[in-house]
Amino acid sequence: MYASIPAIAAVAAALFVQGTSAVAANPLPKPVDITWGTSGSFSVKSLSYDGPAHPVVQDGYNRATKKIWDLKWSPAATEAPPRSFEPFPTPTAKSRKAKRTTRHYGNLNSNSTLTKVKVTVADLKAPLQHEADESYTLDIGEGSEIIVITAQTIYGALHAFTTLKQIVINDGTGTLIVEQPVSIKDKPLYPVRGIMIDSGRNYLSVQKIKEQIDGMELSKLNFLHWHMVDSQSWGVEMNSYPDMTLDAYSDRETYSHECIKDIIAYAGARGIRVIPEIDMPGHASAGWKQIDTEMMSCIDSWWSNDVWPLHTAVEPNPGQLDILNNKTYEVTGKVYKEIAEIFPDNWFHIGGDELHMNCYNFSSLIATYFESGKTMGDLYQYWVDKAIPNFRAQANKTFIMWDDVVLSPDAAASGVVPKDIVIQAWNNGPENIFNLTRDGYRVIVSSSDFMYLDCGFGGWVGNDQRYVVQVNPNKTDGSPNFNYGAGGGSWCAPYKTWQRIYAYDFTLDLSAEQKALVQGAIAPLWSEQVDDTVISSKLWPRAAALAELLWSGNKDAAGNLRTTELTQRLLNFREYLVANGVMASPLMPKYCLQHPHECDLNLDQEALWVKPTPAA
Repeated sequence: MYASIPAIAAVAAALFVQGTSAVAANPLPKPVDITWGTSGSFSVKSLSYDGPAHPVVQDGYNRATKKIWDLKWSPAATEAPPRSFEPFPTPTAKSRKAKRTTRHYGNLNSNSTLTKVKVTVADLKAPLQHEADESYTLDIGEGSEIIVITAQTIYGALHAFTTLKQIVINDGTGTLIVEQPVSIKDKPLYPVRGIMIDSGRNYLSVQKIKEQIDGMELSKLNFLHWHMVDSQSWGVEMNSYPDMTLDAYSDRETYSHECIKDIIAYAGARGIRVIPEIDMPGHASAGWKQIDTEMMSCIDSWWSNDVWPLHTAVEPNPGQLDILNNKTYEVTGKVYKEIAEIFPDNWFHIGGDELHMNCYNFSSLIATYFESGKTMGDLYQYWVDKAIPNFRAQANKTFIMWDDVVLSPDAAASGVVPKDIVIQAWNNGPENIFNLTRDGYRVIVSSSDFMYLDCGFGGWVGNDQRYVVQVNPNKTDGSPNFNYGAGGGSWCAPYKTWQRIYAYDFTLDLSAEQKALVQGAIAPLWSEQVDDTVISSKLWPRAAALAELLWSGNKDAAGNLRTTELTQRLLNFREYLVANGVMASPLMPKYCLQHPHECDLNLDQEALWVKPTPAA
């Protein structure tokens, strides 16, 4: 038998009472361990700082407290169980209607006043590098006047300030409060938690890049993967080869060393690493061809040839570095060295995706190489064996490469790819993650089926006959096709919703040893259809769902998926992002924000839980 709607609502209400304290503050990402008291609220009228005289800590504290006073944030969406609904199909049965009321939080008569934030940081000199300790505690004891924060490093302290901003709220009368005593012990599950921006396909202004960094700080993301250039444009000013920026979109759409350093400093002050990507040897045309066209291949070919088996690139415009031309290694070494010296991070992304054999048919050196019986895998191995030592000689960093170098069915390197290279897995979801970790590689998860934020917006290449269809050719059987129910030209459709991202179990079937090799995840936003006008709405708030997945996971203490619990937290956080100047997209009609769980597909709040199989 099916449970009645009132019975389901009763169960949901019971779960709410058991699992959630009666406070409006609902910080995102959810802390690993947060315990609210019950003795009553604290007023917050002014706060003094008692902590280390460290510029990053003090500036972070000042930014946080200024934002608390400036916003006087009142939660826009609060958690509550679903209301009761009249059972189908009785048309006259009465239901409990949700009433619009003025929201008040706390007890309106605070018994204590918070006056001080005491901050203790164990190591003020820890560098902002991979696996820096980001843990913190935040405690407000019953009757206390002090907010006590402890952290191992300044980055944990910054995260504590971020949490503090979300738990100091406007009680509805204009008074700032913390609703109850609270104890938080918090640290991230993964050291790499990030997004990828792409300024190669369309230019992104410094202001908009900083806006994304603001969103990252608010959601405790710590890794900005910056895909700086691509075959379409080269906007990075180079002292070694000044003519490369002749292939910028304009003189105004470039990045000087000074502005790059400004972005790095802005991010670093918020505990965020910035890792550049210079994609090589594929996706290479703009910039490189200004140095020497002899070290290039297929830059003047037609990218698709209108016959896909002859394509030289997956998108216009084509171009790859000639792997057998010695000039390639002189130039790439100098370019890498100059950019590596700008970025203080110990990691550097050298690309390595989507190499196409057809492109190399335009190189006489490589054509001869293939005629001798060598394969595309042999050619890629030649690049690995020669380029990696060359880069290390210029600046010895930890390299990141796309998973093509190990697992591409068409072009994977045929020999040994060093195990100290971190592999960014973007193909085949859990399968590639499993295979890479099985073979001993550290992995960053960026599975396109779950995390590509540019997917689902249709195709963008012009002069495309596939759209000239007036009648659904599959109308009879209803099966999807290009214009009716399928991708409409987006190769990675459908759109990746926040629920798709949050529910991703990317360590599925991994052993404990394999799980230890997963460093975290990055959600890429490729910019063929992205510039300043839409970048924030395409990244946010979906990236915040990833932030919680990577910080505290997506399951409760019983191992149940907590998507339904995240709903109101994320809807509130979207409003919070906008209030902080990050132009995040709405996820649902505002009605849903104001009526908890009335926009759920299932009234049963356990619908996503893994239910035990009944005994036979």
